[in-house]
Amino acid sequence: MSRVMWKGAVSFGLLHAPVALYPASRQDEVDFDWLRRDTLQPVGYKRVVKETGEEVGKDDIVKAVKYEGQYVVLSDEEIKSANVKSTHTIDIVAFTDAADVNFLFFETPYYLAPVKGGEKVYALLREALLKAKKIGIALIVLHNKQHLAALIPTQQAIVLNTLRWATEVKDTGDVDLPSEGLKAAEIKPKELTMATQLIESMSESWDPGQYRDTFRDDIMALVKKKHDEGLAEQISDVKVEEPEEGTNVIDIAELLRRSLQGTAKRTPRKAGTQKAPPPKAARTRSRPAKTVH
Repeated sequence: MSRVMWKGAVSFGLLHAPVALYPASRQDEVDFDWLRRDTLQPVGYKRVVKETGEEVGKDDIVKAVKYEGQYVVLSDEEIKSANVKSTHTIDIVAFTDAADVNFLFFETPYYLAPVKGGEKVYALLREALLKAKKIGIALIVLHNKQHLAALIPTQQAIVLNTLRWATEVKDTGDVDLPSEGLKAAEIKPKELTMATQLIESMSESWDPGQYRDTFRDDIMALVKKKHDEGLAEQISDVKVEEPEEGTNVIDIAELLRRSLQGTAKRTPRKAGTQKAPPPKAARTRSRPAKTVH
């Protein structure tokens, strides 16, 4: 059973349902430990005073906000008391089409589940969202921070996905991008047609189970190889070839033609394997501060 991240109620209009929030994702990656190079002793994370390097126990750490040159210390209870309702409520403020929310805004998913007494209102909200083909836009306080969130219905559950604030999403002004439009980007109609055909030939139904973290697999294969060869504690000097810089002096149409030929030779892929997907017929388309308690 997943651990409860948050408990409160989801409210929309005059309805509210007691709910609990559960993690909907997990980390599945290589867990690198930090070691001291000469002794291979584990190196851990420490809570230390920045100025002196003195280690501080968890119970001796308090939260504070710097305000006009001074630190104002706040307890967890004081933080919650600033707005009791917001810390216990998922307040739906609007409904919108999911397609209208740019994917750049999505952060972390959680499962929202009803607790005793909230089952019917929860189910009503889920079914109404599905029927209306809408998602809810809500506010929630998690870990002493308010988040914008999307309530997204599935056939079984309501998923709460935290969203970035508008001020947290950068625009493309600082990024060097090709000009908009076919003519400005010097794209030929034939190139566009072939690129569209390639996309169509590689298109398939979404099945996340058929993809693997191949980088993790390769790292673990290297770990096993070094262990089996008795080289576990040695660091090898390996020359890594950097990818070459791109160039515009290429025959794009020829590369597209060869790519389309390659898709016709692909074999069907089974879930969990690393093979290519089955082909489809090609179609065109600072200083210490004073502390105030």
